[in-house]
Order: sequence, then C-alpha cells, then structure tokens
Amino acid sequence: MTIVITALVLGLRAALRRAAWPETDRTKLLWGVSSLLVGWFALAVVTSIAGFYRPASGKAPTIQYGLLIPIAIGLLLFRGWPLLRRAFADISNDWLVGVQLYRVLGVIFLILYAGGHLPAVFALPAGLGDTLVGVLAPFVAASFARSPKSSTRRVRLWNMLGIADLVIAVTMGFLTSPSPFQLAAFDRPNELIATFPLSLIPVFAVPLSILLHIASLQKLRKDGSEYTPKSAAALLER
Repeated sequence: MTIVITALVLGLRAALRRAAWPETDRTKLLWGVSSLLVGWFALAVVTSIAGFYRPASGKAPTIQYGLLIPIAIGLLLFRGWPLLRRAFADISNDWLVGVQLYRVLGVIFLILYAGGHLPAVFALPAGLGDTLVGVLAPFVAASFARSPKSSTRRVRLWNMLGIADLVIAVTMGFLTSPSPFQLAAFDRPNELIATFPLSLIPVFAVPLSILLHIASLQKLRKDGSEYTPKSAAALLER
C-alpha cells in the first residue's frame, strides 16, 4: 500500500508537469493529495490493528464504514476542491487508467486461496478480476495515449469492468464473512478480509480504485473525444 501511495503521488506529479502547471499550484496540490492519502492510510491501519473491522459471529459488520465513508468524502472533494477539479480536467485519461496497474496485487487473494486461507467463492472472482483489470490497465492506457478518439469506448469498458470486479468482490466478501448476513462459505468463513493487514484492501485500495474509475468516467463524459494524447510509456517508465 505504501508503494501504491508513492506511485500515485509520483505519477500525479509527472502528469501535472506534462500539463504545464505552475510550480506553486502543483506543489500545493501534491502536498494536499499526499497529506490526504497518508492520513487516510494511517487511519485505515490504526482502525484495522484495533480490530474495528474484525468480523464477529452474530454481530453486524463494520467494514462497510471503512469502504463507503472514504468514497463519500472523495466525491465531496471532487466537487468542493477547485484545484483537484482543475487537475482532473488537465490530466489525460491514460494516467487515470494506467495508474491502476497496482490492481495486479489482487493475486494475493489467489495465493491465500491456494494456501487454504480464503474461500473460493470470494477469492477466485476477486483475485482473477483484480489481476485482469491490473494487467489490462497499461495496455488500455497506451491505446488511449496513441489514439484517444478511437479508444474512448475501450476506456469506458475497462472502467466498467473494474467497477464490476470491485462490486462483486465486496459483495462476496460481505456474504462470506461471519455476520448475520453470511450466506456462503460456512465451512471456511472469510475472516481474513476484515483482519489486518488484508483489511487495508477493502478500506483503502478499493475506495481508491472506485474513485479513480469515477474520475475517469466523468472525464470521458465531460471531454468527449477532445483529448490531448499523452505518453503512457513515459508514465510506466516512471
């Protein structure tokens, strides 16, 4: 997760440089975004270690708070922070797509399933879906960088695939964890997903990914086909 935060901030800095932002505005936004990400991550770590999301049989789950509250705050920031809105207006969609290469980390679900630590009904769709979205991200980004007009539909489909994967993973994680709502995996309850450190995925990585998908789709809707191609190869090199 630390690598994800670092890659996100460095990628944002590179994208703002390509957009020719003034140094003062770029620094202000980077410090603001960095502080929010680090603060959010620290809160996710503290609450996870404290066992706030740990499932307990017969009790209502709490992990939905760690998932939904950051998304709501992120959407409010999109609307209420002019500098952030300007950033997403200036940054090309190939960056918003390519940065989600980190989704390949979903392979951890497959590894834990192979070790007998996660139920198949959750681990297989979540692990395969995340890995697929992450593997496709640089290719979709490179395609958009070469030809924005012809790749708009491809980017939209990739975003929808990414969101669908997250919805399925969250739903199955919810239905396989010990709680009054558990409907599957009674022989191997999904306790790890709400336990540190794996809980950082649903309370940090998942909301972050959803916000990036929303930003990308919103940019497609607003900008239409009027994009300036950017170098996805340069982004991946960084």
